[in-house]
Amino acid sequence: MKLLVCGGAGFIGSAFIRNFLKNNTDSQITNLDNLSIGSNLKNLKNIIDNQNYSFIDDDIKNESKINSLVKETDVVINFAAESHVDRSIANPKSFIETNILGTYSILESIRKHDKLFIHISTDEVYGDADGKESFTEEQNLNPSNPYAATKASADLLVGSYERTYGIKCITTRCTNNFGPYQFPEKLIPKTIIRLIKNLHVPLYGDGKQIRSWIHVYDHVNAIETIISKGKLGQIYNITAYEEITNEIIVKKILGYLEKSEDMINYVGDRPGHDKRYSINSSKIENQLNWKPNFKFEDALKQTVDWYLKNQSWWEPLIDKNTLHPQPWTLSWK
Repeated sequence: MKLLVCGGAGFIGSAFIRNFLKNNTDSQITNLDNLSIGSNLKNLKNIIDNQNYSFIDDDIKNESKINSLVKETDVVINFAAESHVDRSIANPKSFIETNILGTYSILESIRKHDKLFIHISTDEVYGDADGKESFTEEQNLNPSNPYAATKASADLLVGSYERTYGIKCITTRCTNNFGPYQFPEKLIPKTIIRLIKNLHVPLYGDGKQIRSWIHVYDHVNAIETIISKGKLGQIYNITAYEEITNEIIVKKILGYLEKSEDMINYVGDRPGHDKRYSINSSKIENQLNWKPNFKFEDALKQTVDWYLKNQSWWEPLIDKNTLHPQPWTLSWK
């Protein structure tokens, strides 16, 4: 099987490539990534010499390049996205360009060459689940911020191409990922790194916002299951049902690193901040027989240990922008 992985140098994309090549030694992967913020080829250093792997430095918006690559592949998986909510609030334009126009570029090539397209989305397209039942795949989309809105737009575009042109596509919507190689701007690595450097940890509002968490390898195993067993035209939610407040996450990391809770700095809340994200993944569990394997407590501790042991990986990536609590204010705390 030949796969084109778009955005394969990012956190989730690189985890997918490492995992897939380990499990499928006769498959070939081409990784297309423009090496923008969040991408890092060091995530793939252990497979760089694998004869079944190749890398191309280019952009999914480059329609001619995408077209030539899709023509020679069997499955296209698109992880390429602008994904940080804080940055989308500060500058929505790049999110519109990558998440919507980039998806359009891929869809046009999929339509032309009749390949299978796995569109990687997010649970944030459903919006705030505060006081509601966990969202199923039938839930109407109600995004609250520019990042989520651009991903919802891409989801709708994919669905329209499936209905109008009959393309072969499957969409996935996953909860918050964590694990090794996650870019330092995200909550868990940012908390770990700031504490290693004896910096206070910024926490938006009262810290009671609830997110559902999944280890990145559980996520990519779900995607691998979907490639082999998923039904065309379907949407699959992916979660490990670990709903935890941001405050508790930070306090757990404080405990692992033997730091005082005085290191928490409660800051002004993010504009349009959703109180809770929650999805139901019984569809993929029952229909495709997928289950998460990682236990949250163990996996979080392992993640903290990984960042402690791999400072040479994250040290070159950090500055006041990646570790900043509120990118839209341009002040360093």
